[in-house]
Amino acid sequence: MTKQSIDQNHIWHPYSAMNSDLPVYEVMSANGVRLKLKDGRELIDGMSSWWCMIHGYNHPIMNAALEKQIKKMSHVMFGGLTHEPAIELTKKLIDITPQALEKVFYSDSGSVAVEVAMKMAIQYWHAKKKPEKQRFISLRSAYHGDTFAAMSVSDPDTGIHSLFKDSIPHQIFIQRPNTPFGESCSDEDLKELKQVLKNHSAEIAALVVEPIVQGAGGMWFYSADYLKKAKVLCDKYNVLIIFDEIATGFGRTGKLFACEHAELSPDIMCIGKALTGGYLTLAATLTTAEISTTIDNGEPGVFMHGPTFMANPLACTAALTSINLLLESDWKEKIQNIEQQMLEGLNICTAFDSVNEVRVLGAIGVVEMKHAVDMAKITKEFVDAGVWVRPFGKLVYLMPPYVIESEDLNKLINAVVKIIKD
Repeated sequence: MTKQSIDQNHIWHPYSAMNSDLPVYEVMSANGVRLKLKDGRELIDGMSSWWCMIHGYNHPIMNAALEKQIKKMSHVMFGGLTHEPAIELTKKLIDITPQALEKVFYSDSGSVAVEVAMKMAIQYWHAKKKPEKQRFISLRSAYHGDTFAAMSVSDPDTGIHSLFKDSIPHQIFIQRPNTPFGESCSDEDLKELKQVLKNHSAEIAALVVEPIVQGAGGMWFYSADYLKKAKVLCDKYNVLIIFDEIATGFGRTGKLFACEHAELSPDIMCIGKALTGGYLTLAATLTTAEISTTIDNGEPGVFMHGPTFMANPLACTAALTSINLLLESDWKEKIQNIEQQMLEGLNICTAFDSVNEVRVLGAIGVVEMKHAVDMAKITKEFVDAGVWVRPFGKLVYLMPPYVIESEDLNKLINAVVKIIKD
């Protein structure tokens, strides 16, 4: 069997059918912001490999740190043992995340970080002698992951979990805020949340939200004021608030964490994706001392979760190195420059009949079409143009690595504009 036939006939790619006509391109190497294909073509990566490769590929400092760590140990179980990479990473995360967050639980992926957050909330209320608080409020158009509990708080209609609706917990969904980022939210935005909290707070463990940016559920940028007012309401009705910063954390929106736009600290926060600079899978769920102490003092006296590869030393080394690289760079200026260039370049698309809206925030640029794109056709056109852009639904978007130079970003933008226009 050829490599191509093995891939076509035996490998299931994400969100694809085995008999899919979507093209799949073999990558031979990657460096900086470029992917080199088997046929010799090079593509400028506009996706940061699903938003995580913020420093680009094959970074010499990242490589050196991992080479040094692998000579010590690649993995050791975290039950009853610990190691320096996890200790140093934890100290760094406590230093840079919102002040109230000082307890860190590591897991393998963003979806699992959300599962952990939901389990924390349920176990917290159980320890508070309120075991009836088992349900969650989520926003429509939300996306929180592919595992079962994470699916349960993702959009019930357009999300991926509609097939599993009879197998997953039934949560409470409210309309997403319609007020865009940069504006004060309206009373209408909060009306449904107020009503749900008033009627159901006795059974609700937490409100789960992606702060500021709804990612895979629609790339919608909403009012920071909504988060402030939602937090006040949650506190009033004795409901926790969980921020899913998996897509937005580590600078993507122009702040280190998106919740900083609202100057808020959640009860629980999930991080992943860019945490390791895209080198290895790692996620974390952070919470307060009050929540962790309450769980410890309840039954059964421990938090009920423990992944095999929890706090993997290689992944922790990658994360610590990536965070230091980010903080020691002029990342804020880089994000501002990317934002300005995408604003100027992508706004041309607003003149096209096929385009509904253009939105840009930080290093996220979105062209929302009026109709869903033809994935097979448009992906090939982007590759032929020398760029890697992977739209979904009606959304053609860019999330480039932060290290991208102006000339390469301009090529990405021009390819988007030309292909949408044509």
